[in-house]
Amino acid sequence: MILCADVGATKTLLGLADVDAATGRVVVKASERYVAAQVPSFEAMLTDFLSKHGPSFGQPLRAAGLGVAGPVRDQTVQMTNLPWRLDARALSQHLGGVPVTLVNDFEAAAHGIEALGADELMTLQDGDADPQGNQLVIGAGSGLGVAFRIWQGGGHGVVPGEGGHYSFAPINEQQDLALQRLRPLVPRVVVEHFVSGPGLVNFYQCLGDEPPTKVFTPMDTDGLTGEGVFRKATQEGDARAQQALEQFLLAYGSVAGDYALATLARGGVYVAGGVAQRCGEMMRDGRFLRGFGQKGPYAELMARIPVHLVLQSELGLVGAAVAGARLLQA
Repeated sequence: MILCADVGATKTLLGLADVDAATGRVVVKASERYVAAQVPSFEAMLTDFLSKHGPSFGQPLRAAGLGVAGPVRDQTVQMTNLPWRLDARALSQHLGGVPVTLVNDFEAAAHGIEALGADELMTLQDGDADPQGNQLVIGAGSGLGVAFRIWQGGGHGVVPGEGGHYSFAPINEQQDLALQRLRPLVPRVVVEHFVSGPGLVNFYQCLGDEPPTKVFTPMDTDGLTGEGVFRKATQEGDARAQQALEQFLLAYGSVAGDYALATLARGGVYVAGGVAQRCGEMMRDGRFLRGFGQKGPYAELMARIPVHLVLQSELGLVGAAVAGARLLQA
């Protein structure tokens, strides 16, 4: 069995996975969610999970892949919002000597693409897929994750990045206004200021009668949230919220298109994350793809790039399991 984890700032999803002998796909067999504040340490969390679920399968633990919300350096991570320092070598000892790998959480999500079945994808644009072409994985949530799957001969290798911190480029007058109103409040306006859950709130604030007095970030959990703006737009008929959602979808598509064009992602674009899943059918109504395809003389090229919405809600966990499985191939 392969131990896998999607370790976030407040919650962690742990799982046990195996490689399907018939298909070669990595499949998560069991999972459980933990709240960090309710356990004394990450190691205690692992021990509790394995004591509950390990005996059910009657197979030894062979490897562990852990996706962590934070920068990984020399197989260690000092988490930003938790007093946890994860070290692959120490964790290997805690787990009885099995190999352990730590990867960034969105890097893990990109690994998970190869384990998805056709029923776990919603195609937004068919395009003309090149099986050996580069691929883009992008996902708005509390921030904006971006990673690239680059063909390396025989398979795709994952290149992680911090694409959420790329400078924001508006594509219409309303986005121009939003940028102008946010600029006095931050040293530099980046894409995840608008393309993320908090970004939807920033659009809502910036498109009001008065300029905003603060920039919403993932740390703002009280008051208005992206989910609240989404509800205003879809259930309450709030005109400003509907306008904010419109600009959010256009901006999301535009940013995805910029990265797809920069990397010539002819192998496809995979849109992941809870925000896209919540929008569901709205991702298919043309607004996202309109932003995606507005690339001037490259509009025809953009129309040939396949675009898929990832329906698998535990993509990071699946991807961490794929990263762990690769340790067994080394």
